[in-house]
Amino acid sequence: MRDPDIVVLRQKIHGLSAEEYAETLRERLPDREVALANTPTEERDLLSRARVATGFTLAEDVLETAANLDLFACVFAGTGHLPLEALEANDIVVTNASGVHGPNIAEQVLGSILYFTRRFHVAERHKQDNRWQSYPTHELQGSTVTVVGLGAIGQAVVDRLEPFGVDTIGVRYSPEKGGPTDEVVGFDDEQGLHDAFARSEYVVIACPLTDATRGLVDADAFKSMAPETVLVNIGRGPVVDTEALVSALRNNGIRGAALDVTDPEPLPSDHELWNFDNVLITPHNAGHTPKYWERMADIIAENLGKLDEGDDDLRNRVV
Repeated sequence: MRDPDIVVLRQKIHGLSAEEYAETLRERLPDREVALANTPTEERDLLSRARVATGFTLAEDVLETAANLDLFACVFAGTGHLPLEALEANDIVVTNASGVHGPNIAEQVLGSILYFTRRFHVAERHKQDNRWQSYPTHELQGSTVTVVGLGAIGQAVVDRLEPFGVDTIGVRYSPEKGGPTDEVVGFDDEQGLHDAFARSEYVVIACPLTDATRGLVDADAFKSMAPETVLVNIGRGPVVDTEALVSALRNNGIRGAALDVTDPEPLPSDHELWNFDNVLITPHNAGHTPKYWERMADIIAENLGKLDEGDDDLRNRVV
């Protein structure tokens, strides 16, 4: 039996099966042997013979037998759940799925902003009452949007906002690097960050959860925001202080919120956030795209070519 070049581990991502992933890789890389592990026994066997593995996680206890493994391609952007030190100690390169979510999550953000700009939530309520009644709306043009986090997703959001004629402020760890926004401030610039919140009609959270971002949008941040500000969170729930968010909504401190992520998550059915008419909640669904596996296959194909050439400057390299 031929040793596999790539082994696809057992996982389901946004309802997409591992079988679909393996088939996509076979179509993208017809000259490579792609194997699908359906059971724990198959995983251990295939990992002992494969050069590349891809999936959500890789258990530390299988690394000793994965003697041929050069690369683990994680199908998530976040890699904090992986045994990174053990992977590095075993000379296994780790890459992530950064960029895979850019287009679809950026579209979710844009849809959320337009939802509140044109006040579709009001139209939805009127329709439920069979009521033909006009209502005032807003325009996105000329407004200010702050994007917290200028990674692949944040940059995709900014790119899609450009045709709407808005002013943009980006928040990143290294503001001296600049960015695609009209202005850039740092996470550690309290004055600049709160000034951005105060000037923005829309605040988009697109950053990962770190020590610096946990609770970043707290009661003090909501105090800086204008009553017309809308919060859009597609990053991580704990970046926003939920108690402070509920208080801001209850007291009309902000105009509304679009939440694809929450804290806690899943959001309990009896949580107060469900009761606000001006809160749009989606179940961590922004990451779903029918092109997920296609984009992962592109990353793996590019990195396999580099490995063949002895180039270790891999796309999305984490370790």
